[in-house]
Amino acid sequence: MVERRPLLTLLAHSVMILGALLVAFPLYLAFVASTHLPQELAQSPIPLLPGSHFWESYQTALMGTGAASSSAPVAHMIWVSFVITFIIVTGKISISLLSAFAVVYFRFPLRSLCFWAIFITLMLPVEVRIGPTYQVVADLGMINTYAGLSVPLIASATATFLFRQFFLTVPDELVEAARVDGAGPMRFFKDILLPLSATSIAALFVIQFIYGWNQYLWPLIAATSEDMYPIVIGIKRMIGGGETPVEWNVLMATAILAMLPPALVVVLMQKWFVKGLVDTEK
Repeated sequence: MVERRPLLTLLAHSVMILGALLVAFPLYLAFVASTHLPQELAQSPIPLLPGSHFWESYQTALMGTGAASSSAPVAHMIWVSFVITFIIVTGKISISLLSAFAVVYFRFPLRSLCFWAIFITLMLPVEVRIGPTYQVVADLGMINTYAGLSVPLIASATATFLFRQFFLTVPDELVEAARVDGAGPMRFFKDILLPLSATSIAALFVIQFIYGWNQYLWPLIAATSEDMYPIVIGIKRMIGGGETPVEWNVLMATAILAMLPPALVVVLMQKWFVKGLVDTEK
């Protein structure tokens, strides 16, 4: 029986509350800054309570009518980020499921070597191979396109490894039963493996959505016009430089809007995400 200690419980909750406040305070400051005029934010000390210019700041950000270095509307940049992220997530999950299925359930020469060749690509992230990748994308005429911004990022050795380890835990009796019932490989994959993998797919979806949404380096060189900037690039462009005035209220409003989609995905899929990571029942 676990002994209850009120003091330790109070200390643990106090530490968690303090940690939550430390994480939330910068977000609160960003929200407060988005409700004030730039002149008010230039004062010292900066305001700690929300102002009365909430709608003006967010409307300016969404419509892209400010004087910042990038005038592309945030609504369009969010759409670009969503399309890129959707392609990355769909591609990663689809390719990883099929590659793990092939490695586990098909017998062919050098099967283990093929898996480890996939796994070893973890040592070659985009930052290491960015030069050759850019050259290939440029030769294919995919610069400044949705395909060029997403396709080089869809391969995932981590996801392949995750699904391979899960498929190895599927009882052999299921495979034999499907074979006796006359199910072919793809029907076994569709009717048995995919439903069993639902929680793992959900957990991977959350992880890869955040990964795709926060991409910065590759879109920075693969997007050459403002209409193809994802939201992360747009925020950096809004800071500007030199004599360009920075509309900090619009910038903070853009940052808040950029955080909403991944935050919603995490909140709405939290139950599936946790279950996919910790659930051991097959």
